[in-house]
Amino acid sequence: MATVRRRLVRPLPPSTVEPQHHRKIQKLRSRLEKERLRLARWMGRLRRAFHAAEKHSSRIRRIELQITNLEE
Repeated sequence: MATVRRRLVRPLPPSTVEPQHHRKIQKLRSRLEKERLRLARWMGRLRRAFHAAEKHSSRIRRIELQITNLEE
């Protein structure tokens, strides 16, 4: 029965590894920057939404207080 020969996996020469490595780092940094901008935009929306919900909640509380005072 024939056996399969092992394949030797050799690292690439350093001259080709470095540019690929730098390119990958650069690509990741650009993705990181995009994601940070997206998060900042969402945080602004979330902050506005939270304050709007707080306003509505305080208005509801105030109206409920007025109703209970008038009923008594």
